[in-house]
Amino acid sequence: MTRDFSDGEIRPRSADWDEHRHLDDDVLGMLAEFGFLGMRIPEAFGGLGLDLTTCLAATEELARGDGSVALSVSMQNGPVTGLLLAHASDDLQREFLPGIASGERLVAFALGEPGASGAEDAGDAIATPVAGGWRLDGHRHWVVDGGRAGAAVVFAHSGPGGGLGAFLVDTAVPGYRVVRRRETLGLCAAEIVDIEFDGMAVPEDRVIGRPPLGDGYAREVLPLSRLGGAAVALGIAQAAFEHAARYSREREQFGRALTAFGAIRHKLAGMATRIAAARALVRETAVALEAPDGEGGLDMASWPDHPGLAATPDMARWAASHAAVSVAREAVQIFGGYGYMRDYPVEKLMRDASGTGICEATGEVLRIIAARGFQAAVGTG
Repeated sequence: MTRDFSDGEIRPRSADWDEHRHLDDDVLGMLAEFGFLGMRIPEAFGGLGLDLTTCLAATEELARGDGSVALSVSMQNGPVTGLLLAHASDDLQREFLPGIASGERLVAFALGEPGASGAEDAGDAIATPVAGGWRLDGHRHWVVDGGRAGAAVVFAHSGPGGGLGAFLVDTAVPGYRVVRRRETLGLCAAEIVDIEFDGMAVPEDRVIGRPPLGDGYAREVLPLSRLGGAAVALGIAQAAFEHAARYSREREQFGRALTAFGAIRHKLAGMATRIAAARALVRETAVALEAPDGEGGLDMASWPDHPGLAATPDMARWAASHAAVSVAREAVQIFGGYGYMRDYPVEKLMRDASGTGICEATGEVLRIIAARGFQAAVGTG
């Protein structure tokens, strides 16, 4: 169903969205109608209650149609829903989760800061206790859907030495302001903005969990964000491969179809292999993350004795983004000069693929994080 929806409703409009750097207003409504915004939300709140593996597979199919659309979907089903289900109060869950599932309320996830390398970097967003709640000041950067969202999860310092707090804010409240829309090389239709908070009032009942523990909450849900980004990368890679395979059958050179040449067949085989390997790693990680404790769940401390648990969200995200960049580049090469033209889809896919290897965390940062985990697991300092 997702593939049919992606092929029929998303892919035909993707080039236009890319050119105008904007998603049509009706697309989020369609996504909500089919349940894509609430895939991870329990049925009791109006969602589909899908497991993580199925959600990632659907996200990948949406990314086959357009990476910007899939990026919005992955944020709602990943860190946003994950955080609310794990740490929001019952009242906040009842208030927000049905709206997310129905598409009535989009929630942004505001964590990023310039120069940050993870949840431990709080940047300049400050939450100050005041009578009846908190006051937010400072900035959050690179917030997906931060302008169109009706609410946002904002991470901010909760006082000197107090750690990060997580706050669920209404974007219509005075003090929340979009100061800049980022123009990107790829994923151009995605709304990625910088936010300024100027004395924004946040009631006490809008605090998620306990304010000093927000950095831990962020680390809990970042794996969901990593895997969602990996699914987006896989969808882009799959689209590039399909376009290249189809073109190589239709395009003739020296009187023969391109697929008659061993060099092209070898390229296609390598592209398919990289996609399959990355997909297997993403799905293995998703299964491990959802396994109950003691039943094969992801446990870095067990890595030396159980190599099968070596898959981590950081590794999976890097493998998928690396596959996307590599496959898209090869697809352009197969198209030849046409691949460099905007008349053909692989040019856009190569730009979109480059974003999957940079946005949220570069491949270099992901490998550093994974290496730290392995180093700690084997006890080498």
